[in-house]
Amino acid sequence: MRYQTAVLARLVAAVCTIEIVPPLAQRAQATLAELGVTNVECRVGDGCRGWPERAPFDGIVVTAAPLDVQPAWLDQLADGGRLVVPIGGRHEQWLHRFTKRGTTVRDERLIPVRFVPLVGGGKGKFGAE
Repeated sequence: MRYQTAVLARLVAAVCTIEIVPPLAQRAQATLAELGVTNVECRVGDGCRGWPERAPFDGIVVTAAPLDVQPAWLDQLADGGRLVVPIGGRHEQWLHRFTKRGTTVRDERLIPVRFVPLVGGGKGKFGAE
């Protein structure tokens, strides 16, 4: 969470970030404070559920790989918003970019990648856990 969040904080007005492991979230908050990053709001929780209280989002970046896209992420995108997420199992993952326009969502499979598995309790759009 730390590196990705620090980079994004330099590129956009505000960043909301979620970490499911409390000690990692605490360490990230301390590191961001040391770096003087002030436009980040951190939350401990299940990223599979997104952050509905802060939605809609112009962009969502997921830095761990679920088996499928989480409905909450698409629901919480603003019109014209983009979701970038690695999708797949341990041995095959692809980076996807979803773009939302009204009620239509365009899915683009971009490049093969390798991320850690996503930890959380959400369900994919097809009900896979």
